[in-house]
Amino acid sequence: MSLEERVREDMKAAMRARDGAHLSAIRLLLAAMKQREVDERVSGRGPGGLADAEVLGIIEKMIKQRRESIAQYEKAGRSDLADAEKFEIGVLSSYLPQQLDEGEVAQAVLAALSESGAAGVKDMGKVMALLKPRLAGRADMAKVSALVKTRLGG
Repeated sequence: MSLEERVREDMKAAMRARDGAHLSAIRLLLAAMKQREVDERVSGRGPGGLADAEVLGIIEKMIKQRRESIAQYEKAGRSDLADAEKFEIGVLSSYLPQQLDEGEVAQAVLAALSESGAAGVKDMGKVMALLKPRLAGRADMAKVSALVKTRLGG
């Protein structure tokens, strides 16, 4: 079962269980997926379902947006809205593959550094180009980027 199919099945289960909070979060994800499909069709790619990697990218983007919202809500003293965003992150995170621990991420960074032959911060793009497909959905790319920059002496 593809990730897109799994999301659709979870939506049906949430509807049957009358779980409004889960249903709302899943519908937001489905809307973002549908928007991506429409955008792809307009750009000439044609109709068809999204690949799991594309869905993971959408989920990561949505999680990042919610983290930014949480920071703003907490800064404004709106813990009720921050809690709602945290709940949505929990629902969205359930679709991500198991996250790598810091040691595994560091190991992947070292492997990419040696593979790319990076010598300084100017080579960071080459290293990140290698790491992004390997770690997509399995690690916070902002933290990976910071680690690469540190290792390159930046």
